[in-house]
Amino acid sequence: MARNKRAIPEINAGSMADIAFLLLIFFLVTTTMDVDSGISTKLPPWEPEQLENPPPIKQKNLFTVLVNANDQLLVEDEYAEIEDLRDLAKKFLDNNGNGECDYCQGIKSPLSSDSPGKAIVSLQNDRGTSYKTYIAVQNELVAAYNELRNELAQRQYGKNFDELGEEQAKQVQEAYPQKISEAEPLNL
Repeated sequence: MARNKRAIPEINAGSMADIAFLLLIFFLVTTTMDVDSGISTKLPPWEPEQLENPPPIKQKNLFTVLVNANDQLLVEDEYAEIEDLRDLAKKFLDNNGNGECDYCQGIKSPLSSDSPGKAIVSLQNDRGTSYKTYIAVQNELVAAYNELRNELAQRQYGKNFDELGEEQAKQVQEAYPQKISEAEPLNL
């Protein structure tokens, strides 16, 4: 008896490439990619004449923050924790040392900043500072400015800072100008 060998039917693979291509396009179109936005920082306008004759800055108007490679903070020549940095910065910025600030709530220490307009926060990191600590320090310093602006907006306009109109917000920003000077990282 001869056995009837059946031929195995072939699968038509001609359209497989088309299907794979359509799946590839589908996944490329529907997949979302996370984009790192970075830290938004607005740089001051370039003014060459300021480089020739920089304005004098009194040492008492500088709030110095140093971060070493072990992620330790040295604030105004004393060790501090990141959790305390916001309050220390607020006290410095809102001090009103010369008494010319009528909206400041500070203690008016003659050893600290004269007014928010003259106060400058100086930040310097070590090359070995972790990115997490760097961001945490930046956040705390910016949060100090934001809280002072919010408190002033509440006192003057009865609203939060982010609820103010354009002109009112500009006045509050001018009252507490954000001046954070960041020096090139060193080996501290």
